[in-house]
Amino acid sequence: MLMQVDQSVLVIVDAQEKLAPVIHQRDLLIARMRWLGEIANELDVPVLVTEQYPKGLGISVDDLAGVIENAQVVEKLHFSAMQEPNFVNALSDISRPQVVLVGMETHVCILQTALDLMADDYQVFVVEDAVGSRRDSDKQTALKRMRQEGVVIISSEMAAYEWLHRSGTDQFRHITKNWIRG
Repeated sequence: MLMQVDQSVLVIVDAQEKLAPVIHQRDLLIARMRWLGEIANELDVPVLVTEQYPKGLGISVDDLAGVIENAQVVEKLHFSAMQEPNFVNALSDISRPQVVLVGMETHVCILQTALDLMADDYQVFVVEDAVGSRRDSDKQTALKRMRQEGVVIISSEMAAYEWLHRSGTDQFRHITKNWIRG
């Protein structure tokens, strides 16, 4: 199944100040989250943000400020965002069946959120180059497990081009001029 721009919501999971410094390849990861978030904003894909215990882990990293300025931010204590009523309500209010996950701790919060979303009949897409863990081996194990469970693993460019759907439009020219990079 392909993602549709009018059916998708982007969820940025726990990309927080005190967690980011210990994440494997954090600079590349944050850059891909920001890039995809900018495209989501340009295409009017709603963005939800979770922050795991912000009193301890801080708020979302500054590099994402422009992307999340209009997003709804949900604090959470559960590893799975789907265990937080405020997140479930926010997602329900958006009313889109395709959830695109990016963020931190692939083997914990991304994995548990993805599997709970699947259990609630959402179509779940995890962006491989926009998720990370402290250890790459944990990330790879989580991606393998999610794939076995039916979660669709994609790249950020796959998401962008599926949302764009076609070339030759003013929107395509604008986005590829400003964001699509090699």
